[in-house]
Amino acid sequence: MQKSSDCCPEFDSKKFDGKTHEFKDKLFLKDKVASIFHFPLNFPGVMKRVGEKIEKANAMTKPEDYFYLTDESKLFGTPLYVEVAKEVPDAEMEKMTGTFLSKVFEGPYSKMGKFAKAMTEFVKSKGKTLEKLYFYYPYCPGCAKKYGKNYVVILAKVG
Repeated sequence: MQKSSDCCPEFDSKKFDGKTHEFKDKLFLKDKVASIFHFPLNFPGVMKRVGEKIEKANAMTKPEDYFYLTDESKLFGTPLYVEVAKEVPDAEMEKMTGTFLSKVFEGPYSKMGKFAKAMTEFVKSKGKTLEKLYFYYPYCPGCAKKYGKNYVVILAKVG
């Protein structure tokens, strides 16, 4: 989990766009990013701290499976969930179970409201009930520049 512009592998949107995912006790390390009105204040520092804990515990997932989720439902403070391969000592852990629909969006973060609304409509079009939205940002700002794309993946837990 480096901070250079070479830190994010190229994102394959086919893995998430319009897909259904079944989580059964999918294990995540849970942390929190300080934020104001969804603007993260300490994201790189939190990711570094989390990455060090995960590496020390040898709990990294395979690079092609690695992802994290944020819960953007609060204006101040954003829960962060980083997928791990096993329990990490001295860290808050959370297991997620359920059905999740995912869709990939591309564009600036200023369109997040539009993306969330489109995701809500996508869930309805599938005849499902939206329980919660989670967000995954495959690229850091440097890698978004490098690849020329700013992806946002929205996962909707559905009932």
